[in-house]
Amino acid sequence: MKLNIPSVTTKISSNFLHQKEVEVFIKRDDLIHPIISGNKWRKLKYNFQEAKEKGYNTLLSFGGSYSNHLHALSYAARKNGFNSIGMVRGNIINYTSTLSFCHTQNMILEPLDIMTYRNDKYSKININKLSNKFGPFYMIPEGGNNLLGVKGCEEIIQEVPYFFDYICSSVGTGCTASGLIRSIKKQQNFIGFCPFKKVHEQRNNILKFCNSKIYNNWTLIPDNHFGGFGKINSNLITFANQFNVQHNIELDLVYMSKLFYSLFDLIRQDFFSKKTKILVIHTGGNQGTDGFKLNY
Repeated sequence: MKLNIPSVTTKISSNFLHQKEVEVFIKRDDLIHPIISGNKWRKLKYNFQEAKEKGYNTLLSFGGSYSNHLHALSYAARKNGFNSIGMVRGNIINYTSTLSFCHTQNMILEPLDIMTYRNDKYSKININKLSNKFGPFYMIPEGGNNLLGVKGCEEIIQEVPYFFDYICSSVGTGCTASGLIRSIKKQQNFIGFCPFKKVHEQRNNILKFCNSKIYNNWTLIPDNHFGGFGKINSNLITFANQFNVQHNIELDLVYMSKLFYSLFDLIRQDFFSKKTKILVIHTGGNQGTDGFKLNY
């Protein structure tokens, strides 16, 4: 399984950025692998190592019907000799494109009712129930969000040879954000762009790994433009298409398009001082776009 690590960092240019005298660079983690792109392998890497060291043959994790995490996990598990089980939020009436791919990778797909998924998926009772049904497994949290996942994401900044004033990333579970916050210098700042209207859960997830007394140079920005997770409109689609045409970089509609839309809005409002250097981590996720009916 060939991985393009370290990923390349490229600068994007436009009249808008030139006029604002702000430099924006993108770390192209989306080019790490065609399937296990973005931050996915970084979050799985050490979990796979531990599962192998402990003698597990089966991996179990959680995600939605268009989960980038389950998509990558199913492929990586098969390539690394593991069986995989995906606990899918809600009912599985028909396979989405994501779940269909997971199925081709021999992942067992099981529905988990929304209330259990939301409140009790990691509870001892639920894990024991799953163990009785499937036998022994190594459990990876949704989005790879555990200390080993964070450890893998800490390596992102180690690959960056230059100093940046701001590091930006999209935020799902908060795993990648935690790794970045733990690895940047004190004089740097992290901005996490969340595709959610509320960021309480993501903030709490980050605080589990980033003690606020030690790490205080970060902030989270909610989705203030599009109405929350999975919500898109013609403005966002147009923005993503124009970004691709101008910079030859594809952005998914759930995470990266919203990140750049909000980031450019901050730049437009002169949130950043002149000569500021910004690094954006491209976390991939383009496969999830198949879930949208783009009929605008």
